[in-house]
Amino acid sequence: MSQKAIAVLTSGGDAPGMNAAVRAVVRTGISKGMKVYGVYRGYNGLLAGDVKELNLRSVSDIIHRGGTVLYTARSPRYNTPEGVKQAADFCRELGVSGVVVIGGDGSFRGARDLTNEGIPCVGIPGTIDNDIACSEYTVGFDTAMNTAMEMVDKIRDTAQSHDRCSVVEVMGRRCGDIALQTGIAVGAAAILVPEVEYDLERDVIARILENQSTGKKHFIIVVAEGVGKVNEIATYIQTRTGIESRATILGHVQRGGSPTLRDRVVASAMGHRAVSLLEQDIGNRVVAMKNGVIVDYDITEALNMKRVFDKELYDIAHTISI
Repeated sequence: MSQKAIAVLTSGGDAPGMNAAVRAVVRTGISKGMKVYGVYRGYNGLLAGDVKELNLRSVSDIIHRGGTVLYTARSPRYNTPEGVKQAADFCRELGVSGVVVIGGDGSFRGARDLTNEGIPCVGIPGTIDNDIACSEYTVGFDTAMNTAMEMVDKIRDTAQSHDRCSVVEVMGRRCGDIALQTGIAVGAAAILVPEVEYDLERDVIARILENQSTGKKHFIIVVAEGVGKVNEIATYIQTRTGIESRATILGHVQRGGSPTLRDRVVASAMGHRAVSLLEQDIGNRVVAMKNGVIVDYDITEALNMKRVFDKELYDIAHTISI
């Protein structure tokens, strides 16, 4: 009987903790007697043959590193029936019977397509945005929040020194989770997210004026990327309140850096679960976290789930930002 072989790739935007997941996949696979191949630059690697067999030492000293040692890229060609077939044929030539895909929703759609071509795939949610509906937590989210918190804390020092209002945009695309939790952690006077309709007069200006009346002189407003318009918001605040206001877009600094303990541990557990599924020739699954426990779902079911925003936590943030 030939030795079972699997592959692992990272796709879409990089996220801290991806390397921990890759490490767990490689070492779990080898511990189960498998060959494990690393695919470089996402699905492009399956089309270009950019693949290397990995051993235990291939993934030494990567658990603490940000980004992804397998690199990542978007692949327009893979998003065609011909591209998927070419990737599946390459897997068969290599003897690969399953692929672990670390990424977001787009990566999972690619995994489903490859599964439909006969190569079982298992997805691991790796994205700082925490926007994978089937999982209450995605690898990279905790690190991104801690980075954002640290940056806003530094901005607050300047805002306090000059009695300013700082309007800070954090990442998250259409998901407001980074903004919500960072906003609470830094004591923001207001948090604007795409999931909750807002009114600048009611939700920002009125709160600033109310806080001013109790002696507060500097303010932090945290705005999710999906809301944007931070320069316009800062100008509006200064015009309406007379408080000098500045806008800051934190940008891609939030995607980098050494992953936190939580991201390393969750990524490791998810990587182990993914390999355990492929060991049983089970594919078309997404590994996820539910109620703090690692579970897995059918990919199509996972993609059809609707993400639920934590409105209760948002209301708590509103209550204590006085």
